[in-house]
Amino acid sequence: MNYLSWLDYGFMKNAIIAILIITPLFGIIGTMIVNKKMAFFSDALGHSALTGIAVGVVCGIKDTTISMLIFAIVFALLLNKISKKSTASKDTIISVFSSCSVAIGLAILSKGGNFSEYSSLLVGDVLSITRKEIVYLVMIFVATIIFWIFAFNQLNAVAIHKTLAKSKNMKVEILENLFAVFVALIVTVSIKWVGILIINALLILPAASSRNLAENVREYHLFAVIISVFSGVLGLWVSYYTNVATGPMIVIIASVIYFATYFVGGRE
Repeated sequence: MNYLSWLDYGFMKNAIIAILIITPLFGIIGTMIVNKKMAFFSDALGHSALTGIAVGVVCGIKDTTISMLIFAIVFALLLNKISKKSTASKDTIISVFSSCSVAIGLAILSKGGNFSEYSSLLVGDVLSITRKEIVYLVMIFVATIIFWIFAFNQLNAVAIHKTLAKSKNMKVEILENLFAVFVALIVTVSIKWVGILIINALLILPAASSRNLAENVREYHLFAVIISVFSGVLGLWVSYYTNVATGPMIVIIASVIYFATYFVGGRE
């Protein structure tokens, strides 16, 4: 058996390029999401994609990726602002926003029985990714890496002790909003091939696995990136030969790695 024959197809080449671009970002951003206990936040952003598509449909925007990106950024910033001012639990606020967003999106997209056109977004389809969407991924990849290089130390300080970070004259609110925007961008551009239902798992699992093994911050980020990329590539390869959806297969592999690291590292 030729184990590289799957790369003979153009759609598989596009898929592997997309995975090699976006999975390192899952590893990098996921570590901070885990540190800041923002799992609910990233999950809500994934669910908001339906509303972003619905807004695009209502406004007559042909490229739904654009409408999803715009809505996700607005949604993330609004969620950040309200959760800081509200006396209710942040998890409660996020759940309310997420539920409302999904309901509005489903209501609009299901009107006239047309939701079947968008049902593939629930589980994703990386094999349908286009060159244009890969360009979006590259742009976000470059922007995220630049942001991470300049803002990582400050983001880490904010995650550890927000009050102390403010006392050091760090622009905490700006940093948190920028981080929320980048999470929104990464989640949104990944929805099509990962799927709304499991996008959050790919952000959390590599970081959680890495936390089980890492002895320091450098290892934490390095292991998260390696685990994320490995899960993505192996998941694509296995899904090709088993005829199983790629997104779920990647998550299954990432889950197996998490449980393995849990028993080996025993940190979480």
